[in-house]
Amino acid sequence: MKKMFFLITALFCTVFAGAQDIYYTKKGQISFYSKAPLENIEAHNNEVTSFIDKKKNELAFSLLIKSFKFEKALMEEHFNTTYMESDRYPKANFTGKVKNPEAVKWGTDGFYQITVEGTLTIHNVSHPVTTQATVIIKDKNVSGTAKFNVRLADYNIKIPSVVAKNIAEVVEITVDCQYTPMQNK
Repeated sequence: MKKMFFLITALFCTVFAGAQDIYYTKKGQISFYSKAPLENIEAHNNEVTSFIDKKKNELAFSLLIKSFKFEKALMEEHFNTTYMESDRYPKANFTGKVKNPEAVKWGTDGFYQITVEGTLTIHNVSHPVTTQATVIIKDKNVSGTAKFNVRLADYNIKIPSVVAKNIAEVVEITVDCQYTPMQNK
């Protein structure tokens, strides 16, 4: 399955190669936070591949589920085997568009609020997602941040009743990516 992830990454690079309007990262960060009555759970993934095409106003994210790291090894094991079934569903993806592209002045340093709309696929289930994001431009580098909520049941992620008070039904997702311009090849 890792080969499939790298194949998708290579396809992105092939499609976008040579475009000065493309920003990318292979070290984007996505984390999630589950606030529940008995225990809060947090995990971080620092191996997210992401692209922004400023000309087409498109963006994409792809990550391996097993790349999420937890404070406790047992949490990480349960996350991958019981809940996310990461051997069966190894990755999550988002593809979308900036709905208000006029809000970003790509050649000017600053903070810009945008609306992102697209499709999030987790656990082999896809749902539309719309969220607010911030694009920061400084010295021709681009970063982006966003927060949104995901209802686990929407993605067929089942929580056994014995641990239902340990895991929230809705988790908060935080995205933080530092992009660099893709250079002509």
